[in-house]
Amino acid sequence: MDNGDILSLNEDQDLIFPIINGKVSMAINRMMYRNLRKEGLDITPEQWTVLAFLWRQDGVTQQTLCNSTFKDKPSMTRLIDNLAKQNLVYRNASTTDRRSNYVYLTELGRSIKDCANRAVYRTMDAALAGIDEDGLKHVRFLLSAVFGNIREALEESNRY
Repeated sequence: MDNGDILSLNEDQDLIFPIINGKVSMAINRMMYRNLRKEGLDITPEQWTVLAFLWRQDGVTQQTLCNSTFKDKPSMTRLIDNLAKQNLVYRNASTTDRRSNYVYLTELGRSIKDCANRAVYRTMDAALAGIDEDGLKHVRFLLSAVFGNIREALEESNRY
């Protein structure tokens, strides 16, 4: 690797590392939080990810929610506890496995879907402003590849 390659790598890291490090995610979450408040919703972006999964597939185990959102069990328990306090979800113990709880939306949890999604769409419209369809395809491809690489590396490290 010559100096030109090192310089190029450093320039790429200056651009890419903030994205991978979460600065973009934090900014999007901050805007999403504000947009959820503007819709009159007292939920966090993190809670929205749980609700969004349940809006697609209601009545899943806490473990399924952990796996789908990449949250650990204590974090997911806290999220579900808070959503239950807000009367947005409830738990039912499994009839076949006492260790498993199924999580379901309440009527209120189902009723906020459109408001919450409006806030998310407004956030994503702002985040993606000025990016054409080809740019979006590239972004999807690259982020999917990065995510897949990390997931594979984590799964491989869990095997050892």
